[in-house]
Amino acid sequence: MIAAKQPIRGAMASYLQTWTFRFRGKTGRLLRLADCFLRDPNRGLSPSQLGREAGMPIYDAARLLDQTPELFVKLPRRGDGVTRYRLASAAAVQGQDGIAELVRRHTRRENLLFYLLAATAAMLALVVLLAFLPHLA
Repeated sequence: MIAAKQPIRGAMASYLQTWTFRFRGKTGRLLRLADCFLRDPNRGLSPSQLGREAGMPIYDAARLLDQTPELFVKLPRRGDGVTRYRLASAAAVQGQDGIAELVRRHTRRENLLFYLLAATAAMLALVVLLAFLPHLA
């Protein structure tokens, strides 16, 4: 018997993942999360602990931790079933200034991409307008 194919969950979400910005507009929150790890570098922290220490909702902390593997690493679950995270070793070695520069660099790239997409959309709208302008007169 052949098993029915399961639909791919999140296929549209993974397609649109290209157009999401992981660092743009989140610089302060990412730096607060990294600072929590730098205060006690040998401890794995759960999103609820990080949310409390960083002063943000738990959901936002969990989403940021999952979206930025350059900074945060998910640790294997222990017996209690709580997912913990740590600062990535490449980021931990750089210290606070290095992490701030890494976040700033990624933010700059995403800002450039955002403005390029906006300029492309504006140029496309201008081309469409100029193409139909002679027919309107």
